[in-house]
Amino acid sequence: MLIMAAGAVLGGIDRILHNKYGYGARFEEGFALLGPSALSMAGIICLSPVLADVLGSAVIPLYRRLGVDPAMFGSVLAIDMGGYQMAEELALDPLIGKYAGIVVASIFGCTIVFTIPVGMGMVRKEEQRSFARGVMYGLVTMPAGLIAGGMLAGLSPAACLHQNLPVLVLAFLLLLGLWKIPEKMIRGFCAFAEGLRVLITAGLVLAAVQSMCGWNLIPGMTPLEDAMAVVVSIGIVLLGSLPAAEFLQRLLKKPFTRLGRRLGMEPESMTGLLISMVSLFPMISLYHAMDEKGKVVNAAFSVSAVSLLAAHMGFAVSAEPELLGAMLGGKLSGAFAAVLLALFMCRNHESV
Repeated sequence: MLIMAAGAVLGGIDRILHNKYGYGARFEEGFALLGPSALSMAGIICLSPVLADVLGSAVIPLYRRLGVDPAMFGSVLAIDMGGYQMAEELALDPLIGKYAGIVVASIFGCTIVFTIPVGMGMVRKEEQRSFARGVMYGLVTMPAGLIAGGMLAGLSPAACLHQNLPVLVLAFLLLLGLWKIPEKMIRGFCAFAEGLRVLITAGLVLAAVQSMCGWNLIPGMTPLEDAMAVVVSIGIVLLGSLPAAEFLQRLLKKPFTRLGRRLGMEPESMTGLLISMVSLFPMISLYHAMDEKGKVVNAAFSVSAVSLLAAHMGFAVSAEPELLGAMLGGKLSGAFAAVLLALFMCRNHESV
């Protein structure tokens, strides 16, 4: 957080100097992300207690039969899109609830409701297969992140595997679909993303009406003011994380260029790895400029690493600061394992 605070100071000073060095623009960009963040997060955060009640009646018996804490069901949503709140609502064991809502939701949940539908929707049609291929490698190595994060949270490796059994089954089915029927999976992900957008918007409207008029149309919803407090806490971290990431990107430009040559990847591909830890959007904006290997590696890396230094860090600091290390360790472990697998598979593909 001291690094994030230093980034905020750097960006703020440069903004006072009329963006002389480019850090002020990143500072402003972090603040400007409050709006899109609120639109994508506030509605589902408000609805999460209701969703937990509705889905809990069906999910809890099944999960209990498997010996899995129902909190793990909450991890199908991203950490900052209701996953944490749903995991907390469904948890039988508070520790597993925190692990599911912070660690698993930041890796698996984010992949399901954000990385795949947004990434597939934004990349060019001719690049979708490369993106899907990278996501497959990311899903294969995801257990490394889930286990590492669980151990850092205080769970045993066996407990991590057991609790993640439904997650791993769903990840396997996604992997199979992306491998066998990528085009149909893309359409399915886009439809899912649209349905989620409708649900989030409906939740935001209902919460806004409740806040302004006092009409409790759906009992049990989280007040919009509480949801917005979560968004604001993330925005505060973004003020510093984006200038800090810009500084880090410039500092590592030459080493990244040399490393990229050794790995057979263009500088844009190496830059994508760094900026995807802040946000998926700038990485996708560079996707067309990347070489084929870079496209696959970046997609694989993003499964676990996306938003590591921005929204997810801000949320963890706000909600469960003692699990920040577990989240960082889990996301980085899964991300680097995905890069190693992607590089290995790309090398084998090139040698055929």
